[in-house]
Amino acid sequence: MNIKNLTNNNRIITSSLGNFSVLEYGADLSLSPVTAQTGFFMSKMGVRRRQVIINLDGSNTAVLQAGAMQWMLGDINVKTNVKGVGDFMGKMFKGAVTKESAVKPEYSGIGTLALEPTYKFIILQDVSQWSGGMVIEDGMFLACDGSVDHTIVTRKNASSAILGGEGLFNLCLSGKGIAALESNVPMAELVEIELNNETIKIDGSLALCWSAGLDFTVEKSTGSLLGSAVSGEGLVNVYRGTGKLLMSPVAATKNFMSATSMLTAKP
Repeated sequence: MNIKNLTNNNRIITSSLGNFSVLEYGADLSLSPVTAQTGFFMSKMGVRRRQVIINLDGSNTAVLQAGAMQWMLGDINVKTNVKGVGDFMGKMFKGAVTKESAVKPEYSGIGTLALEPTYKFIILQDVSQWSGGMVIEDGMFLACDGSVDHTIVTRKNASSAILGGEGLFNLCLSGKGIAALESNVPMAELVEIELNNETIKIDGSLALCWSAGLDFTVEKSTGSLLGSAVSGEGLVNVYRGTGKLLMSPVAATKNFMSATSMLTAKP
């Protein structure tokens, strides 16, 4: 196999971990006169297409979000790992509560996988570096090694589900292997915090992923409801225990795709 022009002056590999690489486009070149101005300023501000490239060498497999594959080259096989109606219904439930695809296809063999481009930022993480596994925000999963285990974790108390804005269920990745996550916030802006039997309180849903062993609750920012109201902070998300988390110091833009959609709009 010989792939030409995968990387060039406009497309470069910006990060690699294991068999996973992130291919970033410097600018969108396939633009019309209507979208050229938007594309120009997007490239200057770092709003660029990014694409995950996965190399399979026969000893590893890759699990993708359904529909994420753009092209594959080589002797590569695909399976769904659905073992029956009961297993399918269980996967449907997991997908519904975590906002992920119900069935995640697994690719094996020897060759290269290229995932669909995205304007979101790609974060590569070594799952083995997260003791007990890493819990991720809903909708962030893009791909991982087949050796990574997928489980659903539930909040330990109702307050975190009702008041924390994080949902009752989350996807937990554990074991060994690499995971590719989609984020509205670049890795350069994320703060990694390590806790050693300590506590962090965060005003808002700014934690993107955290160690599975951490206890997550929602509590008053001060000792009383009146004090919380006077302080202007109200309720905060609290993480306790030993582990780590990745936190964004800024809230992600809710209308992240509104501007990028202009590039694909018909004139």
